Amino acid sequence: MDESKKKELLLKLENSKKNYKNQLPNKILKIEQTWDLLINDPWDQDRFITFHRMVHTIAGSSGTFGLPAVGDVARQLEIIVKGQLELEEEPSVHIREKIHDELLNLSSITNKSIQTDTPPITVTNELEQQQLHHVNKDENNLIYFVEEDEELSLELATQISHYGYRVQTFNTLKQFFKAMKKDEPAIILMDVILSDGDGCEAVNEIQKDRATSIPTIFISEKSELTTRLNAAKAGGEEFFTKPLNVTDLVDKLDKFVQADDNEPFRILIVDDSVSMAQHFSLILQQTGMETAVVTDPLTVMEPLDNFRPDLILMDIYMPGCSGLELAKVIRQQEAFVSVPIVYLSGETDLKKQLAAMSLGGDDFLTKPIQPEHLVLSVTSRVKRSRILRNFMIRDGLTGLYNHTQTKEFLDMEIARAKRDNTQLAFAMVDMDKFKLVNDTYGHPTGDRVIKSLARLLKQRLRKSDIVGRYGGEEFAVILPNTNATTAEKILNEIRIAFGKISHKYKDILFNKTFSCGVAVYPGFADGTELNNAADNALYEAKEGGRNRVVFATETST
Repeated sequence: MDESKKKELLLKLENSKKNYKNQLPNKILKIEQTWDLLINDPWDQDRFITFHRMVHTIAGSSGTFGLPAVGDVARQLEIIVKGQLELEEEPSVHIREKIHDELLNLSSITNKSIQTDTPPITVTNELEQQQLHHVNKDENNLIYFVEEDEELSLELATQISHYGYRVQTFNTLKQFFKAMKKDEPAIILMDVILSDGDGCEAVNEIQKDRATSIPTIFISEKSELTTRLNAAKAGGEEFFTKPLNVTDLVDKLDKFVQADDNEPFRILIVDDSVSMAQHFSLILQQTGMETAVVTDPLTVMEPLDNFRPDLILMDIYMPGCSGLELAKVIRQQEAFVSVPIVYLSGETDLKKQLAAMSLGGDDFLTKPIQPEHLVLSVTSRVKRSRILRNFMIRDGLTGLYNHTQTKEFLDMEIARAKRDNTQLAFAMVDMDKFKLVNDTYGHPTGDRVIKSLARLLKQRLRKSDIVGRYGGEEFAVILPNTNATTAEKILNEIRIAFGKISHKYKDILFNKTFSCGVAVYPGFADGTELNNAADNALYEAKEGGRNRVVFATETST
């Protein structure tokens, strides 16, 4: 996260704390007024429940905003009120006097606390870095390739560039050092032995004063242990022996530059307290997470569909419905069965916490919660959830979405296109004469070719586009908010690029092509029609000579 963004979020955190302190006396006054109505009017149990929720909110929020003394007094008051609520009867004179005394105490400690400055709220650098590893940073896809064999460097650079990387080649270390003074690459691809110096020593030289090393991959004609050790001592992340397998090399480049784990965590916060929800949101944003806030629990369904959270942070006590009831409704929908739900509440009763988790929750964090604890809890939950979810929805060979998940995404994106009145393109991609690859070179080589196309599709498309493996050598691509003209341009560019990629079997190099059928919504009513139309268009592309993109018309279905 850049410094300006970090300062902006810290300023917002401080402002939220100041706003809370400024608004707290008025909130305490409303609690007192609600109590006055309770004891001066005929007893109203529903109003008493509201009174409890107001006190509960202060007990949980004040400590979070740096007013622990207020939180302690409010917690004592809440314990009295909650005990009386469980009796479901009008409180005795003795209980009324205790509540009255605690209200006076709460008002007094509030006035004292808001006059005292509290330390700023922040998140430790260690926690920030832990989550920033998962931030979707602006992609730097520049590679510096140092190789004195001009023909080899140009050939490899061309092959790598087909996968969406920008490659600058240098045939001498002098050229490399000069370029390093002007621009910084995402990755260095360095030959170990060059005429004008040692590649390992050159990398050591440029890395020695850097706070963060540039990922480096060494290549060499030699593969003995001493050469590999020198490369490792120079900080080499990977080591390849010539001749290079481009598919394996790009696998490693992807690991450093375009890994899926760079996607930021998406956290949905459901809390009727605007100040609390915004506060938690800012803390999580400070570590690079994306957040969406819902303060009316009855409106949660649309943000769920649109935001697709990795985790839901939810208060238990809310007007309209409780967090427990809402979690039950969310769990009844298949798309959200596996999304972790973490309750945030001032509830300290262990039995009630366990009951809450038995009704759909995964964890329980008691307010007030320190920023570090919140970030650690959320991070660990999302990491585990993503690992498990990937096993369920991803294809094992390519890492793309599997057939079932892709069809679910297609239905969801069509629903979104209907709602937003936008277009959507759906493409079926199938490699031409792929059986010959398996028959001629074997299935392991065929798998590498499949992975090659999968990677190319993923790299050349937008983050918002969806790529799935439908089965075998067939892929599906969903392009939201895309018309036919744009889809044709994008898919043809990918088709041409794939045709230029060289695949290797022993000493044999060969190329493959693919055919593509495309259908565009709203020309077809739903996912089934769109799928069938794209499939028919793909058949036309195959019959028409292969290695082409064909669009379906409404009459083709």
